[in-house]
Amino acid sequence: MSAHAGIGYDTHRLVAGRRLILGGVEIEDSELGLDGHSDADVLTHAVIDALLGAAGLGDIGQHFPDTDVRWRDADSADLLSEVCSLLEDHGWTIGHLDATVICQAPKLSPYRDRMRTCLAATVGLRPLEVNLKFTTNEGIGFLGRGEGIAALAVATLERAK
Repeated sequence: MSAHAGIGYDTHRLVAGRRLILGGVEIEDSELGLDGHSDADVLTHAVIDALLGAAGLGDIGQHFPDTDVRWRDADSADLLSEVCSLLEDHGWTIGHLDATVICQAPKLSPYRDRMRTCLAATVGLRPLEVNLKFTTNEGIGFLGRGEGIAALAVATLERAK
């Protein structure tokens, strides 16, 4: 049985007055949050796009457009759950997720296990089937200046048996 792979990417600007949510987990020691139509969880958004891409089902903007008030301030974990139902309806099962979050601050490694557990529970995987990495942008560009956060994700899918 062959696996299908998909890649996802998302980035949002950091602003005052918003909570910082990554991988479904609130990062308590951040004074800034991500600006967006939903909760702007770039990690979960990248995972969603990777899953949709692997299944050939478009992208997050097609399924949850920022012009639709239903998705205003939406919990991205709920969006991910909807995507998992869509994948199941199309005969797919998730094999593995691998993601990288790029930001200068705050330090995210203390949140790794909580993020892995949250994402894994949402998509029906074991935490070890969800790999998370964190890196800075070495002070270069808008990410390096701490103006935003980006995430990349790769997902593998298999046809359900």
